[in-house]
Amino acid sequence: MTELPELYFRVRENGAAVFRINTANRERRIEMDQIAVVNTNRGDFKAQGDTALTPAEEQVIGDWLQARLNVLATRDMDNIHRAIDHLNLTAQWAQAKATDAQLEQVTDDLLMAMHDLRSVLVRKKADRLQD
Repeated sequence: MTELPELYFRVRENGAAVFRINTANRERRIEMDQIAVVNTNRGDFKAQGDTALTPAEEQVIGDWLQARLNVLATRDMDNIHRAIDHLNLTAQWAQAKATDAQLEQVTDDLLMAMHDLRSVLVRKKADRLQD
């Protein structure tokens, strides 16, 4: 059997719950005790309850947090590239396939979303040019 890691990270919406893995019991069952909570929004972690984290555990949790933030940043950029593809596919659909009834259902929402996006992008570009 493969050796288990000392810590297990259960990913959740804005971070993870961190568990200490323990197999040193009579039944050799895997016990998982929650020892910390990671918050990817704030970029930090804290011990759970009155648990004292060892320096080694803090290092492992910090390394995991940095790796997780890198994964999330990569996913964000991938999602943006997918959004660009979807905008192009939507334009093609509107031009070639959409019925008048379908266009009536989505035109106002699409125009508002595109106007909002354009406003943000133009403002951000102007800010970058001023810097």
